[in-house]
Amino acid sequence: MIRLTWVQPEDLVGHELRQAAEDGRGALPEVAAIGDRWHAAGGHDAPPRAGASPGPAPEQLRALAGELLDELAAIPSPLPEPSELAEIVAGCPDWPAFRPRVRPEPGRVRGAWWGRAAGCLLGKPVEKIPREGIRAIAEATGNWPIRGWFTAKGLPPEIAERWPWNRRSAATSLAENIDGVPEDDDLNYALLALAVLERHGRDFTTEDVARTWLDALPAGRVFTAERAAYRNLLMGLEPPATAVHRNPFREWIGALIRADVYGWANPGDPATAASWAWRDARLSHTANGIYGAMFAAAMCAQALVAGDVGEVIEAGLSVVPPGSRLAEAVRQAVADAAAEPDFERVADRLYARHGHLHWVHTINNAALLAAALVHGAGDFAATVGAAVAGGWDTDSAAATAGSIAGALAGGVPERWTTRDRLASSLPGFDGVSIESLAARTLALGEGDRR
Repeated sequence: MIRLTWVQPEDLVGHELRQAAEDGRGALPEVAAIGDRWHAAGGHDAPPRAGASPGPAPEQLRALAGELLDELAAIPSPLPEPSELAEIVAGCPDWPAFRPRVRPEPGRVRGAWWGRAAGCLLGKPVEKIPREGIRAIAEATGNWPIRGWFTAKGLPPEIAERWPWNRRSAATSLAENIDGVPEDDDLNYALLALAVLERHGRDFTTEDVARTWLDALPAGRVFTAERAAYRNLLMGLEPPATAVHRNPFREWIGALIRADVYGWANPGDPATAASWAWRDARLSHTANGIYGAMFAAAMCAQALVAGDVGEVIEAGLSVVPPGSRLAEAVRQAVADAAAEPDFERVADRLYARHGHLHWVHTINNAALLAAALVHGAGDFAATVGAAVAGGWDTDSAAATAGSIAGALAGGVPERWTTRDRLASSLPGFDGVSIESLAARTLALGEGDRR
């Protein structure tokens, strides 16, 4: 029997109730009543880390799940967190002026691509392992604080048994077996964004992004919000309905990990980068899920021309509504990391504030990303090491952190590079070199510079 996770109604109700608790609807009596009906019928809560549900539901429970999801969707969030671009811009008093793009140093674009690849690769074998386990593995192998690839060599059996590697990644992402950059959704989405811009140019639309997904992105390579949006496209829904129909993952990290290329294509112009990220994000996300993408794209745009991390984070926050949950989380994380040199203590504070969120939510991971950037202060190893040590979405947070750190530094240390070959299931990209991707990214701005 093939049973996809992230799409069955009975798997989604618990997540939607959790989303309601986060976006201000949880205290409403009608939401509480829906939760009572679900639990009284035998429905399960959202699992905190794994995507799998307890198993197929009886048809009666599945039908009830669909009804409850639709009822929950009809209850709007009371929080002032808009999803439309005009409202977002209006709510950002520091929204940056659109600026003429500059040609960045080629080394910065290469550094961004290599940094993203290296950060992703560092986090892959420990994805889904909590902070405690990541530290135990790193300490046992002489890699704490994390400053290099993970390894199984010398790892005591009792630690290996208690904290097993990510089963899909360990074969290609440990120091002893790395041979090029293995496939990952955090890299596939960067390739897709590049494809969108090469095919459709600067005036691309959300519909162009959707068509590119359907043309090139295997359904088995999408998860959470992207899987829900993909399903909705196949049902005939159009954006932005694709982001909201039975999609309780719409504020999770998926849109943030798709945003880097929109920044790299707009060096020094965070406003345009953020608006492009919005076009992409609205296919599958709303509110803070969209803000995370805009935040990342703006930082990536500024990282190609900036002199320090503070300038980069300032650019990112300028495109996020300051009253949003994401903006508040980032500001607090930045303050903590600036005041506390021990990153474990910084992470403790992040978990105290955001530990209730799912490990692939946007808000906690964006806060971790910002804290890692401040803590690393331009040092590549310290930056990606902190992002992974945070223990939430390890490969995603470290990929974006590495992208920014690599761009700021104009490259990554040689020990963080691999054989120049990137694996991908996307048509035309399997085996592509990072160097060629950097060249193609630089070419995006040629001929139409304002």
